[in-house]
Amino acid sequence: MRVVLQRVSEASVTVSGVRISEIKQGLLILLGIEAEDTKEDINWLTSKIAKMRIFSDAEGAMNLSILDVKGDAIVVSQFTLHASTKKGNRPSFIKAARPKIAIPLYERFIAALELQMNKKVQTGEFGAMMDVALVNDGPITITMDSKSRS
Repeated sequence: MRVVLQRVSEASVTVSGVRISEIKQGLLILLGIEAEDTKEDINWLTSKIAKMRIFSDAEGAMNLSILDVKGDAIVVSQFTLHASTKKGNRPSFIKAARPKIAIPLYERFIAALELQMNKKVQTGEFGAMMDVALVNDGPITITMDSKSRS
Protein backbone atom coordinates (compact mmCIF):
# COMPACT_ATOMS: atom_id res chain seq x y z
CA MET A 1 0.00 0.00 0.00
CA ARG A 2 1.07 3.50 -0.73
CA VAL A 3 -0.31 6.64 0.81
CA VAL A 4 0.16 10.32 0.28
CA LEU A 5 -0.65 12.26 3.45
CA GLN A 6 -1.47 15.90 3.02
CA ARG A 7 -1.85 18.04 6.12
CA VAL A 8 -4.83 20.25 5.39
CA SER A 9 -6.66 23.15 6.94
CA GLU A 10 -9.68 21.99 4.91
CA ALA A 11 -10.51 19.40 2.27
CA SER A 12 -13.54 18.05 0.46
CA VAL A 13 -14.61 15.46 -2.09
CA THR A 14 -17.31 16.10 -4.67
CA VAL A 15 -18.86 13.46 -6.96
CA SER A 16 -21.22 14.44 -9.79
CA GLY A 17 -21.64 17.92 -8.32
CA VAL A 18 -22.52 16.64 -4.83
CA ARG A 19 -20.11 17.22 -1.93
CA ILE A 20 -19.86 13.84 -0.20
CA SER A 21 -17.09 14.56 2.33
CA GLU A 22 -15.67 17.62 4.01
CA ILE A 23 -13.22 18.25 6.84
CA LYS A 24 -11.42 21.13 8.47
CA GLN A 25 -7.99 20.56 10.10
CA GLY A 26 -6.64 17.10 9.48
CA LEU A 27 -5.33 14.79 6.78
CA LEU A 28 -6.29 14.09 3.22
CA ILE A 29 -5.06 10.54 2.63
CA LEU A 30 -4.66 9.26 -0.92
CA LEU A 31 -4.53 5.45 -0.78
CA GLY A 32 -3.11 3.16 -3.47
CA ILE A 33 -3.69 -0.57 -3.09
CA GLU A 34 -1.75 -3.47 -4.66
CA ALA A 35 -3.06 -7.04 -5.03
CA GLU A 36 -0.39 -8.29 -2.59
CA ASP A 37 -1.44 -5.94 0.23
CA THR A 38 -2.47 -7.54 3.50
CA LYS A 39 -3.91 -6.84 6.93
CA GLU A 40 -0.34 -6.23 8.13
CA ASP A 41 0.08 -3.43 5.57
CA ILE A 42 -3.17 -1.87 6.79
CA ASN A 43 -2.21 -2.14 10.46
CA TRP A 44 1.28 -0.70 9.93
CA LEU A 45 0.04 2.25 7.86
CA THR A 46 -2.95 3.19 10.00
CA SER A 47 -0.86 3.07 13.17
CA LYS A 48 1.86 5.23 11.60
CA ILE A 49 -0.67 7.70 10.21
CA ALA A 50 -2.46 8.15 13.53
CA LYS A 51 0.82 8.72 15.39
CA MET A 52 2.71 10.71 12.71
CA ARG A 53 3.82 13.98 14.31
CA ILE A 54 3.23 16.41 11.46
CA PHE A 55 1.05 19.02 13.16
CA SER A 56 2.55 22.11 14.75
CA ASP A 57 2.77 22.66 18.50
CA ALA A 58 2.60 26.08 20.20
CA GLU A 59 6.20 26.81 19.15
CA GLY A 60 5.56 25.90 15.51
CA ALA A 61 7.50 22.61 15.61
CA MET A 62 5.94 19.48 14.12
CA ASN A 63 5.45 17.60 17.39
CA LEU A 64 1.74 16.76 17.35
CA SER A 65 -0.21 13.92 15.72
CA ILE A 66 -3.68 14.03 14.23
CA LEU A 67 -4.83 12.47 17.51
CA ASP A 68 -3.25 15.29 19.51
CA VAL A 69 -4.95 18.02 17.47
CA LYS A 70 -8.22 16.07 17.28
CA GLY A 71 -8.11 16.41 13.51
CA ASP A 72 -10.26 14.68 10.92
CA ALA A 73 -9.36 12.58 7.90
CA ILE A 74 -10.60 11.88 4.39
CA VAL A 75 -9.42 8.70 2.64
CA VAL A 76 -9.55 8.70 -1.16
CA SER A 77 -8.75 5.63 -3.27
CA GLN A 78 -5.97 6.46 -5.73
CA PHE A 79 -4.87 3.56 -7.94
CA THR A 80 -2.56 5.91 -9.87
CA LEU A 81 -0.13 5.88 -6.92
CA HIS A 82 1.07 2.55 -8.37
CA ALA A 83 1.75 3.94 -11.84
CA SER A 84 4.84 2.64 -13.56
CA THR A 85 6.45 5.22 -15.82
CA LYS A 86 9.54 3.16 -16.66
CA LYS A 87 8.59 2.33 -20.24
CA GLY A 88 7.14 4.78 -22.73
CA ASN A 89 5.06 7.85 -21.98
CA ARG A 90 1.80 6.21 -20.95
CA PRO A 91 1.74 5.06 -17.32
CA SER A 92 1.03 1.41 -16.60
CA PHE A 93 -1.21 0.54 -13.66
CA ILE A 94 -0.57 -3.20 -13.72
CA LYS A 95 0.50 -3.22 -10.04
CA ALA A 96 -2.72 -1.57 -8.84
CA ALA A 97 -5.23 -4.03 -7.38
CA ARG A 98 -8.43 -4.65 -9.31
CA PRO A 99 -11.67 -3.58 -7.58
CA LYS A 100 -12.53 -7.14 -6.44
CA ILE A 101 -9.40 -7.10 -4.27
CA ALA A 102 -9.04 -3.36 -3.69
CA ILE A 103 -12.54 -2.54 -2.38
CA PRO A 104 -12.41 -4.89 0.65
CA LEU A 105 -8.88 -3.68 1.48
CA TYR A 106 -9.99 -0.04 1.12
CA GLU A 107 -12.90 -0.69 3.48
CA ARG A 108 -10.64 -2.48 5.99
CA PHE A 109 -8.15 0.41 5.84
CA ILE A 110 -10.92 2.90 6.66
CA ALA A 111 -12.22 0.75 9.53
CA ALA A 112 -8.70 0.32 10.94
CA LEU A 113 -8.02 4.05 10.73
CA GLU A 114 -11.32 4.77 12.48
CA LEU A 115 -10.21 2.46 15.30
CA GLN A 116 -6.81 4.20 15.53
CA MET A 117 -8.41 7.65 15.53
CA ASN A 118 -11.46 6.67 17.60
CA LYS A 119 -13.72 8.63 15.23
CA LYS A 120 -15.48 8.46 11.89
CA VAL A 121 -13.24 8.89 8.85
CA GLN A 122 -14.62 10.62 5.77
CA THR A 123 -14.13 9.00 2.36
CA GLY A 124 -14.26 9.49 -1.34
CA GLU A 125 -16.28 7.13 -3.53
CA PHE A 126 -14.30 4.13 -4.71
CA GLY A 127 -13.94 4.08 -8.49
CA ALA A 128 -15.79 7.34 -9.07
CA MET A 129 -14.49 10.41 -10.84
CA MET A 130 -13.97 12.78 -7.92
CA ASP A 131 -13.15 16.42 -7.50
CA VAL A 132 -10.82 16.57 -4.52
CA ALA A 133 -10.26 20.04 -3.10
CA LEU A 134 -7.79 20.89 -0.37
CA VAL A 135 -5.88 23.65 1.28
CA ASN A 136 -2.51 22.06 1.98
CA ASP A 137 -1.36 23.42 5.34
CA GLY A 138 2.37 24.11 5.32
CA PRO A 139 2.50 22.70 2.71
CA ILE A 140 3.12 19.34 4.38
CA THR A 141 2.96 16.27 2.14
CA ILE A 142 4.32 12.88 3.24
CA THR A 143 4.52 9.67 1.19
CA MET A 144 4.59 6.22 2.78
CA ASP A 145 4.89 2.71 1.34
CA SER A 146 4.04 -0.30 3.49
CA LYS A 147 6.24 -2.63 1.43
CA SER A 148 9.42 -0.66 2.06
CA ARG A 149 8.21 0.63 5.46
CA SER A 150 9.15 4.11 4.30
